[in-house]
Amino acid sequence: MQRNGPIALAFHSLVVVFMLAPMVVVCLVAFTPENTLTMPWNGLSLRWFEAVFHHADFMSSFDNSVRLALLSATISTVFAVPAALAITRYEFRGREALNALFLSPLIIPHLVLGVAFLRLFSLMGMGGSFAWLVATHAIVVTPYTLRLILASLTSMDRNAENAARTLGAAEWTVFRRITMPLMLPGISGGWLLAFINSFDELTMSIFVTSPSTVTLPVRMYMYASESIDPMMAAVSTLMIALATVTMIILDRLFGLDRLLVGKG
Repeated sequence: MQRNGPIALAFHSLVVVFMLAPMVVVCLVAFTPENTLTMPWNGLSLRWFEAVFHHADFMSSFDNSVRLALLSATISTVFAVPAALAITRYEFRGREALNALFLSPLIIPHLVLGVAFLRLFSLMGMGGSFAWLVATHAIVVTPYTLRLILASLTSMDRNAENAARTLGAAEWTVFRRITMPLMLPGISGGWLLAFINSFDELTMSIFVTSPSTVTLPVRMYMYASESIDPMMAAVSTLMIALATVTMIILDRLFGLDRLLVGKG
């Protein structure tokens, strides 16, 4: 196996440092005892994290984001499983078009989607509803669940399914006892990725939220437009921690290489 040389290692190290440096700085600023965005040179403090948990608007927005991410990720998974089975297991007219339709939110800018949904809901007179907000997020995150489920089905060895059918197992039994367990890593990984992307979605959510359904990223944007203080860094640090813990769980349970790259 060919190893990377010192120049390649140095270049990769610089890229990693360049990508991580902003997040590290934000996390450090969150622990400052000062009232301004400064590094904690004079000691560490948790005052701004305490301020976040005592800020009613931020806690309400956090609750909205969690409920929204849970519902949208679950709904997208419910639609992605049969869609992936149909795309990978059956030949029918329009199969590629169906696949492109489900994956299209990946290539359409979220700004365009936000304006389109805002106009649609205005014409229907249904703007500001939490249910419609869930629907828009489910549409946006469905490609993430679908891609991982498609990957798990494509790499699946179907000999076990064929053997079960040969032994007289019904189609529902084959799906429940063999197909679904083999799909589970892709389903779980897709659900987690959908949850992360829904929780972090900002651009589209700005257009479709109402005062009662403001999500945490939108609340952060609104707060930052009025004033900047270390509490923003504290909220950002909490979001980074949540995403990091989720990815660690995903890696420990299924392996990121297996889910995202297709290895293993």
